[in-house]
Amino acid sequence: MYSQRLDNLRRRLAEQGVDVAIITDDDSVYYLTGYYDYLHMEFGRPTILIVPRDGKSLLITPTIDLVMAESSANVDRIAAWNDGAGNEWREELPEALSAAACIALEPDHMPPMVRAYIDALIQSKIHKSVTSILADMRMVKSTQELQLARHAGEVAGAMMAAGRNAIGDGVPEYEVALATSAAGTRKAAELLAAHYDDTAMSPNTHFLQIMASGEEIVKTHHRATTRIMRRGEPVFLCFCGMTNFHRFKLGFDRTFWIGEIADSRQAEIYEVAAASQQAALGVLKPGVTAESVHSAYAEVIQGAGFDYPFRCGRATGFSFLEKPQLVTGDKTILQPGMVLAVDGSVAIDSFRAQVGDSFILNEHGYEQITHHSKSIDNIVL
Repeated sequence: MYSQRLDNLRRRLAEQGVDVAIITDDDSVYYLTGYYDYLHMEFGRPTILIVPRDGKSLLITPTIDLVMAESSANVDRIAAWNDGAGNEWREELPEALSAAACIALEPDHMPPMVRAYIDALIQSKIHKSVTSILADMRMVKSTQELQLARHAGEVAGAMMAAGRNAIGDGVPEYEVALATSAAGTRKAAELLAAHYDDTAMSPNTHFLQIMASGEEIVKTHHRATTRIMRRGEPVFLCFCGMTNFHRFKLGFDRTFWIGEIADSRQAEIYEVAAASQQAALGVLKPGVTAESVHSAYAEVIQGAGFDYPFRCGRATGFSFLEKPQLVTGDKTILQPGMVLAVDGSVAIDSFRAQVGDSFILNEHGYEQITHHSKSIDNIVL
């Protein structure tokens, strides 16, 4: 699988007259090689993948992660570097790039420290972006990736069910986060044991729970706190960061109420949010533009008298945000094999409601891979 991806990248480099690509985006390195070192630039340690169009691939990574790289990286050669030794990660780059007349990099993903060195190294040589090439490669998922997507949906479902069950009058938000993390981890462990041989892949969720309750619900990406939830309050749960099974990401969120809906206006707003997602799904299928899905969703929201909304959704995969985005201006034609998160949402100053799910596009339309009722009767707990 990884060798095929690297060969595909080489073919695309040749088509664009590129001699060598320099890849530093963690998710793209994983997509192409199966290697993920967890540390990244937060610890000041670059990992760099060099892919010549005619030649052997090279992974430059810290010595501290060499054992992991040797066990998981599907590359021709690994060059390990150590903190403070010689020229560190720079050591291999001059030779790797010396014969290249045209070099492709990731302008928006390359760490500034690495970019500054590469710019000085290549100087007047022609350089292009490899970002769009990789984005196009990653748009349509393979059979193996679609299996990951479906399993990620099962993990998300387990987290949502646990979160729903943990919500209650007098319960602090962090208890919900503990419940969702435990449920997701256990489901992921079950799936890994049943379907995968990769014992190095952790089942543990590792993202702070996005949730908000009561008057804090207008804070879209609020994290779980010590706040005590009360009867009649709305509660928002989002798993767009925590759904990360075998490194495959999805989008999934719901709005709930505890015991009753104290403010009837909130119920009206919620129904518009749910209707906006349904309108988007009425358009969602191969052959349409990404922006047309957003347009159907936005029309419902604005038609109900609310402000123009944020994007309707986005593609996901080994990154939280991939190509295309369901937003005005993205004219990408949707294709079978894409995985898309599709939201419905309405926000006012004192309240916001959001529902979101993930879908696999197929020849006939779509397959929904996250599941939880959106009916008012089922979300008042």
